[in-house]
Amino acid sequence: MSEASTSSTVVLCVNGTRHRLRLDHRTTVLDALREHLDLTGTKKGCDHGQCGACTVLLDGRRVNGCLVLAITTDGKQITTIEGLGTSGDLHPMQQVFVAQDALQCGYCTPGQVCSAVAMLQEVQQGWPSAVTADVADEAIKLDGTEIRERMSGNLCRCGAYANIVAAITEAAR
Repeated sequence: MSEASTSSTVVLCVNGTRHRLRLDHRTTVLDALREHLDLTGTKKGCDHGQCGACTVLLDGRRVNGCLVLAITTDGKQITTIEGLGTSGDLHPMQQVFVAQDALQCGYCTPGQVCSAVAMLQEVQQGWPSAVTADVADEAIKLDGTEIRERMSGNLCRCGAYANIVAAITEAAR
């Protein structure tokens, strides 16, 4: 097989910047970010979509970067942890994670933060979860149970869950 049949030119719009890349069709968003764009904030945890360390926003919705092929995101907006804020100008969710000490080793934190940002948007849009008490009620009560359910796709090996829930609760205010 020739390289032409196994690779394509893809335009990735990452953190507001367009990148034209020649990628193998099997390249995931995670690998494109880390290996081709040197955006290493997004972490490779399990590489099977089970831990959430690779969570990024694709057109504003959270996805596991290890499960999405880069070729399918041609022209779509990808936001990584680097695109949410900078060290001098943190995103409000990043600020509360720091204030609430919602991290220990920090490996899962980029995915947790990206997921939490999208999760709050889902709540604002009225999307119910498996534990939403009244799915007909447009005002979802964002309590600890609701937050834990909505964040269940993001694992923390250090067990910083109590502070992660506290940070998201504060950000939701």
